[in-house]
Amino acid sequence: MQPRSGLQTVRSLLPYLWPKGDLASHIRIVVAAVFLIAAKVATVLVPVVYSRAVDALAPKGGAAMLAVPVALIGAYGLLRVASAGFGELRDAVFAAVQQRAVRRVARETFEHMHRLSLRFHLDRQTGGLSRAIDRGTKGIENVLRLAVFNIIPTLLEVGMVTVIFWRLFDWRYATLTLTAVALYMGFTLGFTNWRVRFRRIMNEVESEAQTKSLDSLLNYETVKYFGNETHEARRFDDALARYERAAVRSQVTLNMLNLGQAAIIAGGLALVMLMAAEEVRAGTLTVGKFVLANTYLMQLYQPLNFLGFVYREIKQGLVDMEQMFGLLGAAQEVRDRPGALALPAHLSGGQAVDLVFEDVQFGYRPDHPILKGLSFHVPAGGSLAIVGPTGAGKSTINRLLFRFYDVSGGRILLDGHDLRDITQDSVRAAIGVVPQDTVLFNDTIRYNIAYGRPGATQAEIERAARLAQVHDFVQRLPDGYETRVGERGLKLSGGEKQRVAIARTILKDPRILILDEATSALDTRTEQDIATALRAVARDRTTLTIAHRLSTVVDADQIIVLVDGRVAERGTHGGLLALDGVYARMWALQAEQQEHEVAA
Repeated sequence: MQPRSGLQTVRSLLPYLWPKGDLASHIRIVVAAVFLIAAKVATVLVPVVYSRAVDALAPKGGAAMLAVPVALIGAYGLLRVASAGFGELRDAVFAAVQQRAVRRVARETFEHMHRLSLRFHLDRQTGGLSRAIDRGTKGIENVLRLAVFNIIPTLLEVGMVTVIFWRLFDWRYATLTLTAVALYMGFTLGFTNWRVRFRRIMNEVESEAQTKSLDSLLNYETVKYFGNETHEARRFDDALARYERAAVRSQVTLNMLNLGQAAIIAGGLALVMLMAAEEVRAGTLTVGKFVLANTYLMQLYQPLNFLGFVYREIKQGLVDMEQMFGLLGAAQEVRDRPGALALPAHLSGGQAVDLVFEDVQFGYRPDHPILKGLSFHVPAGGSLAIVGPTGAGKSTINRLLFRFYDVSGGRILLDGHDLRDITQDSVRAAIGVVPQDTVLFNDTIRYNIAYGRPGATQAEIERAARLAQVHDFVQRLPDGYETRVGERGLKLSGGEKQRVAIARTILKDPRILILDEATSALDTRTEQDIATALRAVARDRTTLTIAHRLSTVVDADQIIVLVDGRVAERGTHGGLLALDGVYARMWALQAEQQEHEVAA
């Protein structure tokens, strides 16, 4: 992903800060801006009132003059309160706008990640994506909080102070003040732009470390099987070491930046005070004006000093945001066509789907075709089994049906409509899949079954569980349907996970059912138990079975043998055995293997 400029990132953020049609947010921003200006006006008037109070207190004789400084001191206190109060009101009003913008960006990025193709997610690393979104949302908070209500007010204050210096003193004071401010800001911006590279390196290395640790912990059992704890720790530590070097460089350059800023501030302050002191000695400037100059400069340099920190934080926030907005700008490989049709999703709302693959060609890479002119027809409510050696393209059929990818040649028809003319949401709603490797969410059994149709009642969940032959097992658990299944369902056996997956698919009530190696990871006895549940869910649905074990497909209406992306044989179980070809050899080999297993 190419680095984005700060301006590009800010432009990406603006629509979320000023959303179209959101009048409440617009009003809040305007009110916050009014409070911002009021706070700065009060802040700039404080030194003026303070200097007049000092002059009024200068020995001039007569006690009546004491009434004037009392009034000025009272005004001084009110202005201080007004400055702080308007500032707090500004932040309180803007808080809702800031948090709403963060929420909108985070949600849109999350939704966009789900819209991107499977190819994108296979190429990306989940841990890195998670960190990019997390850092990006925090970066938005920092940019909105610091830029909108620190940089703009500080620049406004610099302008006001310069005008006051010109009016109350002369052009030399204004010029010297502006020169010092310009030197300070130029040094800060230039130095920060140079050192931002270290922050970018830190982000990249942190994402890498996060990805490695997450990948290692998710594959905890595999690490243990091979005794590679030390190897995993070394890989993780290598990333941490590179983060350490980048972090040290970032801190050292920060110290250099702070030192340069302090020198510029001290130099500018000393020169202005020397000029003012000389005029006081000459009698052309009052002590109050001397105090005014000192107070203004101190008051001005405090936010300027903070401005350095603000700018650094904003630059870091922009760096943190750039990856997230880069993800948000990633193009969708698979898109719905304008005016795409919507299929009925559930079997209860219509009949099973008529499915046709017509001369389908596809490859994950242009130079490596997987399917080479695949054709078959599954009538509504019929069943087709696809068998063949590993790498023949069986699972690719599943991915094409779900439109994780679009075909590169030929077409897929659902009820006579080209799959590319149907909305992705309705296609996926109409298909239910029971995969070989069932992945469950780290939540309760009830949640995982209800995932097939969020919002389903407990009675509907239990009905699906009974059909999947998992209800009795759940009832025997201490917490029943509220039992948590652990990370990726690790607390359940393979057969239990598969039954939960079947219940989830039953609850979804799809018009097409895909059994993708649904029992190949199970032992023979568990497979036979699961087969009963699968027959229940497949009833009246168009069923596509992708199988390794041929014993699971003998009842299919039609079987095709896929070899190197092409149909090598086609027919029923009995017909293919009589043909004495590829299928018959596969059947004989598996029968022999099963005999050895029984004998063992």
